[in-house]
Amino acid sequence: MSRRRARPMEAWPGYVDVLSTLLMVIVFVLMVFVVAQMFLSLALSGRDDALAKLNAQISEIASMLAMEKKTAEDLKAQLSQLSGELASSTAERDEMKNQLNVVIGERDAANRQAAMNADQAKKLAEAYQTIDADRERITALLSDIAALESLKDEMQQKILGSDAEKQKITDEAKFQVELLNKQMLALREELSRITAALDASEQKAKDQEVQIVDLGNRLNAALASKVEELARYRSEFFGRLREVLGDRQDIRIVGDRFVFQSEILFDSGSAVLGDAGKSQLDDLATTLILLSMDIPKDLDWVLRIDGHTDKRPIFTAQFPSNWELSTARAVAVAKYLISRGLPPERMVTAGYAEFRPLDPADNDEAYNKNRRIEFKLDQR
Repeated sequence: MSRRRARPMEAWPGYVDVLSTLLMVIVFVLMVFVVAQMFLSLALSGRDDALAKLNAQISEIASMLAMEKKTAEDLKAQLSQLSGELASSTAERDEMKNQLNVVIGERDAANRQAAMNADQAKKLAEAYQTIDADRERITALLSDIAALESLKDEMQQKILGSDAEKQKITDEAKFQVELLNKQMLALREELSRITAALDASEQKAKDQEVQIVDLGNRLNAALASKVEELARYRSEFFGRLREVLGDRQDIRIVGDRFVFQSEILFDSGSAVLGDAGKSQLDDLATTLILLSMDIPKDLDWVLRIDGHTDKRPIFTAQFPSNWELSTARAVAVAKYLISRGLPPERMVTAGYAEFRPLDPADNDEAYNKNRRIEFKLDQR
């Protein structure tokens, strides 16, 4: 009986050990799960941040892609517009070439007509000399006619004076009267002929003057057309050069000229181009070469290069005065442009020393303005 009661008491510690062990395992599993959950949360949090960054980058790339697509579309539209403008400009240039050929033909015809008119003008001058001589002859004939009429009247008065005197008139006197009448009739006929010839000569002279005036008007119109065409290319030259050079304070437009300050091309008292000056002249040469391709061959254009200095004198072995310095600088610029591909027959240089200032004042600002190189697209 006592043994039976002692057996359940002996089994309870075993149950306690089992339960303790099971509890420890459960606690260990819970701890492992909590740690795993913590690491998983950290991993998921990092992935969320990375995913948010990736989404932001994707949104930014999508915006940039949309902007690039829009830019590409704008560029395509601009390209289409420029292609249309280029085609229109090409057609307009071809039309202008055709018109220029017509004008050249008219000019050649006008030159031939001018040569003919020169001969006609010479003949006209000779005709005027003949007219003047005829007028003098007419005046002399009129004087002779007046004298003959006076003599005739006098003799008729003598014939009609008295019967006694009538009887004294001899056949010789009557013959003289008849001869005077014949001479007067011949003089009147010659006067009529000379007057008619004079009228015809004056009418011919007026017609030739009208032709000469008309020819002069046509030549003036052709010349005005050439001047207008040169002005258009000069304006295009200014526009292209302004785009290339940009908004610079040391390069400006004065009237129909581009003005480069000497400081950007040369050192003080020197005619040797510096590197910065050569760079600016490269842009100028490129622009002018491109423009010269569009200028018609018969338009005899030149690039004037004028050198100017300030009023302060210079006296060196190389440059005894500002004349030599300004001329040497203009020639140096011309030679450099020729080396960049511009034809030498299109270059015209001149040096004006200090005698054509932009600002006549006597201060540093005026000196800076007056030290310059000027470029002008002109016609021979």
